[in-house]
Amino acid sequence: MPVKLPLKMTYVEFTSPRLEQTQAFLADAFGWSYVDYGDDYKDVQGSGIGGGLERGELRPPLVVLQTDDLEGALRAVIDAGGTITQPIFGFPGGRRFQFTEPGGNELAVFSES
Repeated sequence: MPVKLPLKMTYVEFTSPRLEQTQAFLADAFGWSYVDYGDDYKDVQGSGIGGGLERGELRPPLVVLQTDDLEGALRAVIDAGGTITQPIFGFPGGRRFQFTEPGGNELAVFSES
C-alpha cells in the first residue's frame, strides 16, 4: 500500500525539565487539560491539535505527522534525503519513527495501532 501524501500534522510534543510547572502554566494560561501517562508524560487535551508534554531537557517542539503506512513513509523520508534519528518503535496507541530533514528540523511520523 503506498503512502498517502501529503501527511498531515496531527500532534506536537513539548519537553520541560519542570514538567509540573509547565503543565500548570499551560492549564492556567490556555485552559488545557491533560491525560497522565505516568509521571513523565502528559497528553494535552483541548489545544486544537493533539499534543504532549514530556519531562526532559528543553528541545524544539516535535511536530508529528500521521500515516496509514509507516514503513512506506519511512522509505519516502529516506529516499528524500532524511536521516532517521529513532527507528520505528511502539508506544501506547501506535508506532512511530523520528528523523531530521536536510535543513536540520526533527519531525516524527506515526501510525495508529
